Amino acid sequence: MTVDIRVPEAGESITQVELAKWLVEDGSYVDKDQEIAEIDSDKATLTINADAAGKIKISVEEGSSVEPGKVIGQIDTEAEKPKEEPKKSESQKETPKKEAKEPEKDKKEEKDEKKVPAEKKETPAEKEFTFSPSARRTMDEMNLSLPEDFGHPGNKRITKKDILMAIAAASQEKGKSHQGDTGEPFTGSWGGSRQEERQKMSTLRKKVAERLVAVKNQTAMLTTFNEVDMSAIMSLRKRFQNDFQEKYGIKLGFMAFFAKAVAEAIPFFPQVNGYIEDNHIVIPSYADIGIAVSTPKGLMVPVVRNAEGLSIPVLEKKVNELAEKARENKISIEELSGGTISITNGGVFGSLLSTPILNPPQSAILGMHKIEERPVAINGKVEIRPMMYLALSYDHRVVDGKESVGFLVKVKEFIENPASMLFQGKDPMEKILGL
Repeated sequence: MTVDIRVPEAGESITQVELAKWLVEDGSYVDKDQEIAEIDSDKATLTINADAAGKIKISVEEGSSVEPGKVIGQIDTEAEKPKEEPKKSESQKETPKKEAKEPEKDKKEEKDEKKVPAEKKETPAEKEFTFSPSARRTMDEMNLSLPEDFGHPGNKRITKKDILMAIAAASQEKGKSHQGDTGEPFTGSWGGSRQEERQKMSTLRKKVAERLVAVKNQTAMLTTFNEVDMSAIMSLRKRFQNDFQEKYGIKLGFMAFFAKAVAEAIPFFPQVNGYIEDNHIVIPSYADIGIAVSTPKGLMVPVVRNAEGLSIPVLEKKVNELAEKARENKISIEELSGGTISITNGGVFGSLLSTPILNPPQSAILGMHKIEERPVAINGKVEIRPMMYLALSYDHRVVDGKESVGFLVKVKEFIENPASMLFQGKDPMEKILGL
């Protein structure tokens, strides 16, 4: 009996996808629910899992454009699973006979062993982690194993990005070491050449490129800037971080506060939450906030639905879950669809100030940036405060300058006084006094 491997549906408007990569070889045995292929749509990268266990036959090559529902391979469910050879225990392994000059022999063998590349072995460090398919393929292709001191704080799943960053770090150390050994002036550690590499643009990146050009050509995009004192949020995080992490199992970050501030500021300036459709300006009565996430496949913007009704802890969990799913290519089309306003954080990459670009058909996007201590005037005195520049890009066809500036100021007020988010922007004492 054979089971067809079909391209899954990738969304209502998507009629073509690209078979990006097979994760298994033709003729290999696969287990039920094993990840066997990746497909790229114009919105996300999706994974195909085996519907049954058996021997796989591939009928469509990587890089081919296919439509949803097309058969790209088959699984022979009657094929027997290959038997794995039992691994020898340490006590069963042969040990060389001891010679009279054993110490000298051991040293010679150890020296020779360094000269000849050994087969890739699983180190004790690898047993403590799980690997994404792309990370495991990268390690296999480059014959790599994790060093004993490999660290990945807060996350036990290793991605391809982690592997490439570790390789880059090792290359830099090698360059420094080489400089010290020769005494020659340092010229560079990455060893450039005159060769070029041609990379085919994925369906996702091509679609993103088209949308970015369309935004510049079809909207009246402007950007307004402000700065926010992060002292209150940083103090709050420092004071309650341990209790928060103990109760909810996640760290308290900054994104949840900004998502909450955006959601609470929308009722004051509802136009920033709107969009144009059929010569009408549509103003939703809810806040579906898109959170921009950088992934190995490109930029994705998963959406937190009805953020206006979510608490800080729930927002923090939602943001973390969606970001992790996006980076691991496990995000669904539904989780990437829609959105009434977006937030992007260039500060995680060190950006001090930037102009975020709109995510159509949305009319506004908030840009967060790097926190830096700067001298500011407080009550006539100069103090050093942790400051962040904020940027709000908006479509001037929907949002006027007054509304865009007012919205950004309101977000600033909420961040500098987090308690006011619980009282519709008013000072808690005003609320108590009924003012």
